[in-house]
Amino acid sequence: MNRIFAIVDARDSGVTGVLAGEALRRAARDVGSPIEIELRTTQGIVNPVSPGPADSGDRLLFVGAEDSADAAIRARADRLLTLEAVLADPAAALEMKAGAQQAERPRKIVAITSCPTGIAHTFMAAEGLQEGARQLGYDIHVETQGSVGAGNPLTPEQIAEADVVLIAADREVDRARFAGKRVLVSNTKPAITGGAALIQKALADAKVQGEGANAPAAGAATAAASDRAGPYKHLMTGVSFMLPFVVAGGLLIALAFALGGIHANDDAAAGTLAHALFTIGAKAGFALMVPALAGYIAYSIADRPGIAPGMIGGMLASSLGAGFLGGIAAGFIAGYGVDALNRVIRLPKNLQGLKPVLILPLLGTLLTGLLMIYAVGTPVAAVLSFLTEWLRGMQGSNAILLGLILGAMMAFDMGGPVNKAAYAFSVGLVAAQVYTPMAATMAAGMTPPLAIALATRLFANRFTADEREAGAAAAVLGLAFISEGAIPFAARDPFRVIPSLMAGSAVTGAISMFAGVELRVPHGGIFVLPIPGAVTHLVAYVAALAAGVVVSALLIGVLKRPVAEHGAHAPAVSE
Repeated sequence: MNRIFAIVDARDSGVTGVLAGEALRRAARDVGSPIEIELRTTQGIVNPVSPGPADSGDRLLFVGAEDSADAAIRARADRLLTLEAVLADPAAALEMKAGAQQAERPRKIVAITSCPTGIAHTFMAAEGLQEGARQLGYDIHVETQGSVGAGNPLTPEQIAEADVVLIAADREVDRARFAGKRVLVSNTKPAITGGAALIQKALADAKVQGEGANAPAAGAATAAASDRAGPYKHLMTGVSFMLPFVVAGGLLIALAFALGGIHANDDAAAGTLAHALFTIGAKAGFALMVPALAGYIAYSIADRPGIAPGMIGGMLASSLGAGFLGGIAAGFIAGYGVDALNRVIRLPKNLQGLKPVLILPLLGTLLTGLLMIYAVGTPVAAVLSFLTEWLRGMQGSNAILLGLILGAMMAFDMGGPVNKAAYAFSVGLVAAQVYTPMAATMAAGMTPPLAIALATRLFANRFTADEREAGAAAAVLGLAFISEGAIPFAARDPFRVIPSLMAGSAVTGAISMFAGVELRVPHGGIFVLPIPGAVTHLVAYVAALAAGVVVSALLIGVLKRPVAEHGAHAPAVSE
């Protein structure tokens, strides 16, 4: 039999609270239900209760003023009751009869979704959470932190009224607004594949965000860092903030070459528009890529006190020739260094405000800078130089092998950790003026959704009517370099579809690398290819993409069974 737990918060009305508790006890005894009652008064707590988690079947009643219940109780309680309602009809309160005088309202949730590129997973996660809340009958407001900023931003009122805050993000998100609220942090995949389950987990397991997180104080770093993910998430945060610099710088350099030719940077071209565009793109946009990468890796680890040491470390990495590898090293040194300093340094309460604005940036910069100059910068620069020359000299079988690996990684999980690892590697090499891996990576990422779209046309009997209609949308996503367009198809039949997509993407990557195609822009898909200077060997690049698409589409047609053989309504297999 499910147990009933009641928390009676009488405050100054101790006698009334005792009477309400006894009334509930008698009503429970009359119907044979076990009940445990906790009484809270200004004198203390009597008989504390510990109900099981939300999915245990235990019922929790809170009796008292609604504003006297903390966030955890409001999120967990099955009903919020007044003392008067319990005394008037304790049986109705226990049985949850419709006529009982009780404060009822649906659960209210606020959420933030975000991914490193701020495009596909951000909005797919938002849709998953919204659908999950609809299934559960809860109210939800989702803020999408995408590539163009915050969409549907949360208001202070929505945050204040929320029972729980759910952050589904593959990069670090600023939580300063949520001090004192119950917060659950996840990546985007659970929100995409099971929004309802993630919401229920948030209501059951969320933890209260540290009170110090609402100000740029040292406590913010500790509160935010306590439940962060590992190095991968920190790296993806840095890549997310670096991408706009890469895109803007790369496109401006491409436009400079389009207007002034390959000599747009020569002194003889000084004063021309082409020379100005090259200066903006290369000497400003590209120059800030590594500092942004390092600064926001450090921010992900140590919050705002880590930004300055990280960016300064990134600048040193650039000046020492350590490039993006040095920037990654500087970001982690600064982030973990500042986080450790924040934990070790103890100041009187009236001096705590000095830590985030003076002490941590100063000591963190000193630590990061000295390590970069005397210990890290030179060896990392040597490694980067070797890697750069090796990649530039890649020909024949070596280039094909790297293209095969990058291509297969892009199609393995289509936006997941393996895909993002290949993408981050290629974006980092753009900062080192090595552009061939970026070309292979983007073409390989475009291949899966385009192959799915082609397969739905060539082998229509392998897909349901809904899938055939969705094929056109997958094609558009593929053209825009959004690999996630293939996820719904792969999730329904992963053991046939994913290997087929990996094979085609590997072929695309291998041909692109073998042809020596270079791409200066890390995103945009087919829409950036017409820009003069953005891509070299355009015909070979298109041929590589077409070859991979055809290979994957044919393999899907061979491996997938006609819909009639396994049923048009076969249950979907989760990714």
